[in-house]
Amino acid sequence: MSHTTLMYASTFIFAKGSFDDEFYRLDQLIAEAARSTPGYLGEEAWENPSNGLISNVYYWESLESLQALVTNKSHLEAKSKQESWLKGYQVVISQVIKVYGDGKLSSLLPVPVPTPGAA
Repeated sequence: MSHTTLMYASTFIFAKGSFDDEFYRLDQLIAEAARSTPGYLGEEAWENPSNGLISNVYYWESLESLQALVTNKSHLEAKSKQESWLKGYQVVISQVIKVYGDGKLSSLLPVPVPTPGAA
């Protein structure tokens, strides 16, 4: 069974540069702001050791929820300073059309438990 409630994902992919205390402070403030924003659904972080890229994905109920984070003071401050910490970045905003699985990864987005024999 799949989860078909409309949702959005914001994916921030970046090449790590040199992080300092200011980066970690702002990163923590942004994460806290995201989690406290109405419409926040969850997040993931991934690192690809073969190319050194890091990906942070946030899930949202609406584009308005995502926009609330984009206009957050800490987010705007970090964005203005990104060149001092990152070797490059890309942001992908996408509409999630389906989420499915066996329901065993409870720390991710909620997925209805599949019914035996259902496709």
